[in-house]
Amino acid sequence: MRVAPDARQSAEERTVLVGMTRSALARAGLAVTPAEAAHPAVVEIAHLAQRVVRAGTPDPERLGRLGRMLDRVRADVTGPSPYAAARSVEPYAAARSVEPAAPAPHLERSVARARKSLPARDDDAGKPRESAVVAWREHDRESLRETVALLTAVWPEAWAELAEVLLQVALLDGSAIDGFTDFGVHGAVFVHRGRLGPGRDGLPGPVRLAEALVHEGAHTRCNAASVATAPFLLPAQGEAQLVATPLRIDPRPLTGLFQQVVVLARSMMLYERVLDSGKQGPASAAVRLRRDELARDALAGVRTLMDHCDALTGHGMSVLEDAARVAGISV
Repeated sequence: MRVAPDARQSAEERTVLVGMTRSALARAGLAVTPAEAAHPAVVEIAHLAQRVVRAGTPDPERLGRLGRMLDRVRADVTGPSPYAAARSVEPYAAARSVEPAAPAPHLERSVARARKSLPARDDDAGKPRESAVVAWREHDRESLRETVALLTAVWPEAWAELAEVLLQVALLDGSAIDGFTDFGVHGAVFVHRGRLGPGRDGLPGPVRLAEALVHEGAHTRCNAASVATAPFLLPAQGEAQLVATPLRIDPRPLTGLFQQVVVLARSMMLYERVLDSGKQGPASAAVRLRRDELARDALAGVRTLMDHCDALTGHGMSVLEDAARVAGISV
């Protein structure tokens, strides 16, 4: 993996992850097809199966629950659900689609896990902040279609990769979470409904959603590449040290900083392509301001990561060099 998107490599990584998912389920006595193994809900069951098997002699009752869970998911994966179209795991095919996901148990459990990991905060009324998966409305879907058209026009390579790494886009409402990616349901990303409309800063909705998809897609790609190909950080380095990062107030592990650097570099590249397209008209000033903000954050992230480059593998160093070039400095 490098900073520049690569759909073919993404498909190869997905094939490796599908094999790992099938192997994890097989050790628990569960069999799935390659297309089923790519689905985020099946990925979640594979993670659960790994924990059951690691515990020693698997409890038949727990294995039975996993089997029933898989049966329910399989009905969605192979049935008429609008978001669960089975995907081939054959080599790269450009004509894939990213589906808006209806609320589903695996997505709701992922949001619950994400909320638990956040510091407790109250809203303006003194109530705990909440977030939930919500259904896509028709105008939400139209916003997604406009965003896909924008990405296809200004950065087709990025869209081709997103169409490989993302299977479901879940829509969030509530004030607790703006968006996130969860390796426990790999292939699904979560985006706040507010990102589908225009921002107070004048950014058009399709541009804001394009940034959100590029952002979460970069996290998804990093997760896949670090498992399916080669790690970015040396063993025990990713979680051993907390550092300041551009996108979070709280200190994050080096793995978090590394992914932020990739996210920011790719987001900069998106905005540069949007500006080069000349299609934003009155919104051009807002697009330029956002690009400049991302550039400052990218530069800060690259400089911090350079201070810790001894924790990077050769693979990680090559990605840092790419990001540094995007940010306008050399390593």
